[in-house]
Formats: sequence, C-alpha cells, structure tokens
Amino acid sequence: MGRKKKTLHDYAAEFSELSVKRHLLQRGAAGEAAVVVETLYCTSCQLPMRVRRDRILEHLSSGRHYRNRRLLRQHGLRAPLLLSAGPDSSTGLPLQLDTPSLLPQPSFLLSGTSTSYTMVPSPPSCHKPLVPLHPIAASSAIPREDPTPSTSASRPSALTALHTRMTQAGQSGAVPKASDSLVPTGRHGVGLALFGLGLVTSTLFQSLVEETGCCLLYVVEDQLEEVERAFDAEFLSGTRVLRQQDADVALNDQRVSGAIICAPPEEASGIVIDALRAGKGVFCEGLPSSDRQTAEACFDEAERCGRPLVCGFYKRFDPALQFLHRSVRDSRALGRIHRISAVSSIYPAAPLSFLKASGGIFYSAAVHDIDVVSLLLGESAPDTIFALGHAFCSDMACLKDADTVVVSMKFPSGAIVTLDVSQHCTKSCDQRLEVHGSQGTLRVDNQNPLGITEHGTSVSVCSQTQADRYRDAHRELFRHFLRTLRGKEPPMITKEQLLWTMQVAAAAEQSWRNGSAVDLRSDTMDSAGVKTEIV
Repeated sequence: MGRKKKTLHDYAAEFSELSVKRHLLQRGAAGEAAVVVETLYCTSCQLPMRVRRDRILEHLSSGRHYRNRRLLRQHGLRAPLLLSAGPDSSTGLPLQLDTPSLLPQPSFLLSGTSTSYTMVPSPPSCHKPLVPLHPIAASSAIPREDPTPSTSASRPSALTALHTRMTQAGQSGAVPKASDSLVPTGRHGVGLALFGLGLVTSTLFQSLVEETGCCLLYVVEDQLEEVERAFDAEFLSGTRVLRQQDADVALNDQRVSGAIICAPPEEASGIVIDALRAGKGVFCEGLPSSDRQTAEACFDEAERCGRPLVCGFYKRFDPALQFLHRSVRDSRALGRIHRISAVSSIYPAAPLSFLKASGGIFYSAAVHDIDVVSLLLGESAPDTIFALGHAFCSDMACLKDADTVVVSMKFPSGAIVTLDVSQHCTKSCDQRLEVHGSQGTLRVDNQNPLGITEHGTSVSVCSQTQADRYRDAHRELFRHFLRTLRGKEPPMITKEQLLWTMQVAAAAEQSWRNGSAVDLRSDTMDSAGVKTEIV
C-alpha cells in the first residue's frame, strides 16, 4: 500500500504559518451544493502557496515573510481568518468565502485609506513588506509569540514608517510609481553591505544616507537596537537586516559590490577575507587586524582577488591637513622640517567597550596621527621611539591600557615629532597640529564654528565632537572607497603604509610597557610589540 498523499489541511497542521482558504466558484441553485475550491495560504503575507514542501520552506524563511509577521505582531494585529473547520465541514461552508483567486500572485505594495486601496507593483529586488490587502482589526488578545527562530530581522519602526508613507500618498490621491521607490539595483548606485556597528562613527552613517551614488542593501548586526539608533526608519525601508550567522546571504548577493566592515579588529580580518573571496571590495572602518601578519594577509588576499581594500585612516582626507600636506611636500613652503607637534584629545570619551575591542589607545587613536606625520615627512618610520602613558580612569587600568599617552619620535631626516593623545576632554575635542620648518611654521588649529574663543585659547565655547570635527574627512574617505569600487582610482592607503604605521604603533606601545626607548633601526622588536592582547 502506497503512502497516503498529504492534503492541504495536513500542511496547515504541520506549518502554523499556513491556513486553508476557501473560494466560492459557483453558488448552487436551490437544493444543489455550491462549488468551493480550497487553497493553501500564508496567513501573514496573504499569498497562495504551492503544495510543495521545498517551496513552503523557502517562503517561510524569506525576509518578506518575517517582516510581515513582525508587522502584525508588533502592532497587536491579526491576519484575516482563513482556516476552515476541517475537511469534513466543507458542506457547511464555515467562515467567509472569497472570490476566486487561485493563481499565484505577485508582490504588491498597497496604498490608500482603510476603505480604498490601490495596488502598486513592488520591484522584486526590494526588501519591502506587504501591507495586508484587507483592513485588519486589532485583536483584544495578546498576540502569540512565534517560536520559530529568526535568521533575519527588520526594524518594526521602519515598517511602520513605510506603511504611513504609503497611506499618506493614497490619501493625497498620488499613487507612487514603482520607479520612485528605493530599488537596490546597479542603476541606483553601488550596492553595499554593512557588517557590524560597534566601532562605526555617526559620520559614516550620515555619508551612507546622503551619498546618492550608493545603496545600502544589507546590515549584518546582532544588536538590532544599535541599528535602530544608527539609521533613520525611512532609510532602512529598502535595507535587509541580517544576523551574523546569516552573513553569507549578503556576501552571495551579486548586487553587492562593496562591504563596509565596522567590526572590532579581532573579528574584522575574517570578514574582510570572506568578502574579498566573494568578489566584494572592502572598506575597513578601523584596522583590518591588530596583528601585523594578519593585516598583511588581508592585503595579499585583496591583491589575489583583484578587489580594493581601503583602510579607515580618515585624518589624511581632512581638507585642512591636505592643504598642509601640499604646502609641506609639494611647494616646500616651510623648507626642511625640523619639528612636528600634534595634539589629539577626543571628545566625547570613547566607550570602554570600544577601547577594549579596538586594541587600545595606540591602535584606535595614535595610529591616525602616526599616519599623518609619516605623510608630511615622506618617511615610513622613525629611527627611535619613546612613549609615556597613564590610566587616569580606573576601568582603563583594569584593562592594562592607558587613556593618556605622549609619543616622541626621531626620524632619519632629523625631524622630531611629539604626539599628545588623550581620551579625556572636558568641553570639546582638541585637535591641533604644528609643523615647524627652516623657513616658517604652519599650524592647523581647532575648527571654531562660532569664531569665539575663551581665555585666549583656540577652544570654542561651542562644544564640538570628534565626529563633527572630521565630518568632511569621513565623507571624502567614503567617496574615495566608492571610486575604488568603480575602478576610477586605486586605494590611497597602501599595504606598505598600513604595515609601517602598525609597526610604529606597536613600538610605541612596547616602549610604554617596558619604560624604555625602541630602536626601529635594529628591528629587534619582540612579538609582544607586534600584537598586545587586552585582557
């Protein structure tokens, strides 16, 4: 005896998301039975399902289904009643009967008031939710929590904003065209995927929102609350949010040309290599790794795959520092450089979790000033380096790290460099740079939006954060990354520059821990100076 064929009600009993819907094809005359056809439906999406297990599983795991289900659950709504009482009750025709709708239906966005809806086709590549076809009444009962684990997530607030926007358009009589919606395809710019939010700056988020030459298709982040705080709800309406375990979905999407890595250095290297092997260009917001050999392997992989790898040395893209570089290097306005002094006090202070994950103050802050100094001098690394530091914050002392450091370096040309880096700043960030040469001095002072100083100092009475000070620098760095994706220019930060900068930062940390100067000419740095584990 063969195996019994599964009925629609068997599938509805197996999958709690499915129901059986009845369609009245023909009303029977007096004494005759009506002609009724049953169809398997998804109760959240209001879509008919093919009676194939693989198709059902594919739909239930789709991002559209999860978003529609969360929309219903978030607002305490319930789907229209579709379930019949069972196969034995067909003669009684329980529940409501709808007009025939047996063919597979395309995805639609619905706009309009509660009494009149207009169907607008939604492009299949856009990850937008379905608004229910029929007005849905609020349920008095508490919505049941779905036990199915989620592999992808989306902000409820983004879905609400999208619903509101479409409803307002219907009320005003203007039906949005399909081409007006955010369609993450190549004709709308470069497709991007963002991995992690822990170390990213708000300026980069602003660049993603404002830049017209790109489209953010994916955000890969387990902490959904961070995604909500970072992005505007309307902006996320065309973006799919995934958990870390589903990162392959973004990497395997052919529309994604570039990956933005904002994960900590100990996690970033693996994501960088995976993205490069998937054929994506990579922008690493911080260092690809705090280990020099691992960082070198990332660049080697980028060269082998033929894809750009851009590291986030944002200060070299600051307009003021670029002008200073042209004056010092190109026009030789200062003659021979004798001394460089840099002050970098960060405001507001970086969170403790940031410093712990980023490898410490030398790898998160001092490394950017080391990069700028090397560019101004045209020299890769100093001959001698000495560093002093202290942890004024007790939490930093527990991490065996410093929150205030002074790094002194002497380069082969004879130039002496002093870097003053601090995580403590009371009112506003303090970012200054002085270059003294044989023919004069140039100084980059704090940017002062109000033009008002206090007690004769350059610190403005208007508070300025680190992100505000380098807003233009972050924007230009991001645009540089987009140009590398389009093949218009190679990455400005080369492998050699990154590795030398990391070696100098490691030498500075080794000098601070050992209390003695490090001679880079002898190249006797031990392995502890290359990578320091923060415990």
